[in-house]
Amino acid sequence: MSILEWADLTWEELRDAARDRAIAVLPVGAVEAHGPHLPLGTDVIIADAMARSGAEALRRAGRTPVLLPPLPYTAAPFAAGFPGTISASPETVTALLLDVARAMTAAGFAALAVANAHLDPTHLKAVADAVARARGERLLPVVAPDVSRKPWASRLTEEFRSGACHAGRYEGSIVLAVKPGAVREAIGRGLPPNPASLATAIREGKATFEEAGGPRAYFGWPAEATADEGRATVAVLGAILADAVGEALRPGGAA
Repeated sequence: MSILEWADLTWEELRDAARDRAIAVLPVGAVEAHGPHLPLGTDVIIADAMARSGAEALRRAGRTPVLLPPLPYTAAPFAAGFPGTISASPETVTALLLDVARAMTAAGFAALAVANAHLDPTHLKAVADAVARARGERLLPVVAPDVSRKPWASRLTEEFRSGACHAGRYEGSIVLAVKPGAVREAIGRGLPPNPASLATAIREGKATFEEAGGPRAYFGWPAEATADEGRATVAVLGAILADAVGEALRPGGAA
């Protein structure tokens, strides 16, 4: 059975799916610079892969996931100095996620699961604000695991945990696995490592890729990306999303 996709359903099919206390799954990423070798839509590609993997895991757990169209515009100030980046205000991001949560609540869904692949701190705060405000309004649970933090980060790759992981091996591997034609492999294989940690730069108060030591908008080891690693990482991301939903909906859970 294929995953139910919101945009492909009729309103009556959607209504019937919601009666099963379905889980709405929303991929969220940014349109922003990802080095000279990955497309501007890299985050959206990764978020969609995470959402689909998570939906499969939710279905195996006996739930009914419905995949929403991706949200590609969000706060991306770290990459704002590079052509092609589209950055929305954090207030816009929070308001939009809240509106989606209100719509899911009205439709009768059990939870809104956010498959987020964008780790700009401004964006993460906007998402966290939306989660908190949805809880305050007594909307359905909005589940948005921050994969950059415990316990989720420990399940991801060594490069990811190092913080030097923007357009490097971690992200490049996922795009190779999901949409290989979008990777400029000849360029990527020739890029030297950039071990500068974005996580460290953020703690030090840096606010842009350039300040953090990424003049070409990449961090990590892009030349080492492989499709096999990407497929394994997508499976882990999907499991993280499904596990977070399960925790939130468990009696006495975080939601």
